[in-house]
Amino acid sequence: MNRLKIKIISAATLVLFSFTVHAQEKVIDKVVAVVGNNPILKSELEAQYQQMLAQQEAVDENTRCKLMEDLLFQKLLLAQAQKDSLEVTDAQVEQELDRRMRYYIQQFGSEEKFKEFYGKSSEDYKADLKDNVRDLLLAQQMQGKIINDISVTPNEIKSYFATIPADSIPFINAEVEVGQIVKQPVIKPAAKKASKEFIESLRQRVLKGESIATLAALYSKDPGSSSKGGLYERIPRGQFVPEWDAWAFRLKPGEVSEVFETMYGYFIIQLVARRGEEVDARSLLYFADVEPEDMLKAKLALDTVFIKLSADTISFAEAAAKYSDDDETKHNGGLIVNPYSGSTVFQMDEIGQVDQNVAFAIDKLKVGEYTKAMPFMTRDGKQAYRILYLKRRSEPHQANLKDDYQKIQGAALNKKQMDATNTWIRKKLADNFVRIADDYKSCNFTNKWIN
Repeated sequence: MNRLKIKIISAATLVLFSFTVHAQEKVIDKVVAVVGNNPILKSELEAQYQQMLAQQEAVDENTRCKLMEDLLFQKLLLAQAQKDSLEVTDAQVEQELDRRMRYYIQQFGSEEKFKEFYGKSSEDYKADLKDNVRDLLLAQQMQGKIINDISVTPNEIKSYFATIPADSIPFINAEVEVGQIVKQPVIKPAAKKASKEFIESLRQRVLKGESIATLAALYSKDPGSSSKGGLYERIPRGQFVPEWDAWAFRLKPGEVSEVFETMYGYFIIQLVARRGEEVDARSLLYFADVEPEDMLKAKLALDTVFIKLSADTISFAEAAAKYSDDDETKHNGGLIVNPYSGSTVFQMDEIGQVDQNVAFAIDKLKVGEYTKAMPFMTRDGKQAYRILYLKRRSEPHQANLKDDYQKIQGAALNKKQMDATNTWIRKKLADNFVRIADDYKSCNFTNKWIN
């Protein structure tokens, strides 16, 4: 349904392109426009153009004009934010810089590869970007004042949909909503005690000089780090469970934590480095292996739930809230959330990317049906059972108000926000100085930037 969504102006997404430094090296820089006291440099425009090429987006002879209008809008937002004395805090700027740097380093794979590419450390790169990010956050805050209070009524949604020509109504791929009820086997106290004693023995070996990286590779049950010797890099506070944070952010480099328990099992961690609110640490997770009889008990518990569901003595949402061990879905009617969109709706190709086993299981279900208890592996590597439920399946179709109301609502809201934004631009252009270089005066802009 992406074709129904109308972006207000692409600069409003406030993406800081990672090509900026290299573009500035290759472009003979000059000022190509000024809004208020804020210049637009040719290097800014070229950086965004190169980013589009790198992401294999379609470009044509009008692309630079469109990018220029995006930048003009961004600078107008900034100029008005300065007039209105809007502010962003140093903490907000630092948080945004950290977020962006985590993304960039993730794309490169490591700090070392990032440094090799740019010829400077991430900390030096952050310093170069600080003023730019502050301006972007101010512009974002100004745009929020324009659109945040805008909403659409049911009549406006219907009217919007009625304006779409019949041959332009978008085609919707097949979509599904899937729920789950998870039952994890209960670990016997003796098994928990044994696993705690074992990880304590590993801790003592580290304290005596053995490498935690080697021990993590051999014994850690954390699928996200065991292959890397337990190493996690640039982990911000709040990304992991609170118990992990509590130790990671109080240790000194090289120090080893006590054994501590989390919902995932027992951990020890060794701090490698800390940079403000981010840490590098080696982490070792251990938990008791599940006994076959405990797995059988979990299955039998879900068999009982399946009977209740089949007899319609309880709804799936009620059963999930009452019986499921999965905190991420039990309070959401049991529905699995699509990590790509944040909604509970999956396109068929997306559900397979998230969990291929789910895609296979629901392929045989009719809407409203459940699977029997099925074994599966949780994201943290533990054995469990679950019942899957197919709440909804739509066939490929042209968009309509009955089946696609939320999508059409979002598109109608985008359109109303865009109209409000364009009205704001026309009003503020009368109050702000704008000058554009001759090279861009032939552009066919949406708004009247040139008097």
